[in-house]
Amino acid sequence: MIERMQGLLGRPPLQPDQALLISPCSSVHTFFMTYAIDLAFINKNWKIKKLVSSLMPFRMAYSPGTTMVVEMPVGTIEQLKLETGMTLLWEEKDAFGL
Repeated sequence: MIERMQGLLGRPPLQPDQALLISPCSSVHTFFMTYAIDLAFINKNWKIKKLVSSLMPFRMAYSPGTTMVVEMPVGTIEQLKLETGMTLLWEEKDAFGL
């Protein structure tokens, strides 16, 4: 539970091909972080319910009714052309990208 609450706090920024999935989760804070992040709030069916671009440090974001949040590097929402209503496919890879 502490790991889920910590999220990216105290960790280096994600690389462009990385994201952090937090579940269960419907709110995120960036208190004490040193960089901004993009967020996708998704429901149990992996449908995007809300997007937040460039959430700056010492801010909060939430989306009632969502069950998961994907934290991503700033610019990912724009780069991937993510939109509310899209359904995500989550794919985990090991350290070697396999």
